[in-house]
Amino acid sequence: MMKKVLGYLLLLVFFVSATTPTEPTVKIALLKYNGGGDWYANLETSLKNLIVFCNQNLGTTINTEQGIVEVGSPDLFNYPFVHMTGHGNVVFTQQEADNLRKYLIGGGFLHISDNYGMDKFIRPQMKKVFPELTFVELPFNHPVYHQKFEFANGLPKIHEHDNKAPEGFGLIYNGRLVCFYDYECDLGDGWEDVEVHRDSQDNREKALKMGANLIQYAFEN
Repeated sequence: MMKKVLGYLLLLVFFVSATTPTEPTVKIALLKYNGGGDWYANLETSLKNLIVFCNQNLGTTINTEQGIVEVGSPDLFNYPFVHMTGHGNVVFTQQEADNLRKYLIGGGFLHISDNYGMDKFIRPQMKKVFPELTFVELPFNHPVYHQKFEFANGLPKIHEHDNKAPEGFGLIYNGRLVCFYDYECDLGDGWEDVEVHRDSQDNREKALKMGANLIQYAFEN
C-alpha cells in the first residue's frame, strides 16, 4: 500500500512540475559600450515598458527583466534583440566590432536610437563592424513598418531635436536588415514612463507600436 501511495505522489509531483508555467527564457538587452557616451540614458523604464507592451500586444513571452550586455561579451549571443542609445561618444575596439559583426551575421538584431548627439559617433563605429556596408534610409514600404502595426509614412516623430523629419536607416547584410537606426525620432525616450519626458499618450503609443514592429521583425527574420 505504501509503495502505491508513493507512486501516486511521484506522479503528482511530475504532473505539477510539467504543467507549471516556467519563467520566460527569451530576454532582450541594452547594449553597454565604451567611449564616454551615456549608454544607460534610458535604463530605468524604456525597454521594460516595451517588453510589457509586446507581451500584451504581440503575444510574446519576453522576460520582463532586461539584460545589460557589453559589445565584446560572448553573452551578446544570448539575446535575439539588442537596443543601443545615448547622447555622446561611442568607441568600439576591433574585438568588439568583430563580436558585434558575428552576432548580427549570425541572426542577432541591433536597434540604435539616437538620443540626440550620437549620430557623428555611431556611424564610424558601425563602419568598423561592416566596412562594406553603409546606412541606407529605408523606404516606407519596408516590412519593418508593416508588421503588427502599420506606419504608412515610415518612422513616427517622437521628440523634437533640430526641426527635422524622422529618418529610419538600416544596415542590410545579404538581404536581411540586421540593424535599424532611428534618427531625429528618439523611440527609446518614447518608451519611458510618462512622467520622465511628459510625452503625449499618442506619441508614447506610436513609439511603443514602432518598437513592437522592430521586435516582431527581429524575431521572425
